[in-house]
Amino acid sequence: MKEEIPAIHIAPWMHVITPGGGVPLDELLPASGSVRLNGQEMPDAVSVFQHFSEVLKFPEYFGWNWNAFYDCVRDLNWISADKRILIIESAESSLSRDDDGRKKFFGCLWRAGQRWSYTKRPEGVTLTKLSVVLSCDKDSVSTLAKRLEEWQEQPNW
Repeated sequence: MKEEIPAIHIAPWMHVITPGGGVPLDELLPASGSVRLNGQEMPDAVSVFQHFSEVLKFPEYFGWNWNAFYDCVRDLNWISADKRILIIESAESSLSRDDDGRKKFFGCLWRAGQRWSYTKRPEGVTLTKLSVVLSCDKDSVSTLAKRLEEWQEQPNW
């Protein structure tokens, strides 16, 4: 009997999963357009900006603040792919000691995914050109998903 992999789909563009089980994540992803980042390498805002800037090749004009971070993540036109997938491994470790920064970080990712999403009519199927996959340990999946849902309900998300 195969163990079920916990996964929570917060929105069409944001998913919280735990690694392990059946098929490796690499086999499910497109060859181009998917980018992996490590939450353990992002304990504070400066390291988030540094890590994303290096991995996603942010433009030189990147301003090293949350507004500039959001601007770059919502753009990503320099990544040549029809669909972009950001995978943040150990997502529960991202900004783990900075709750305000953590809220801003996940808020930027949420709003960027929402901006890239659109609804195809007349079928009403929601499609997205940017997906954020937050991979975390099994014990953190529901906690992180719950926090994301709480944060998105707040007006300053």
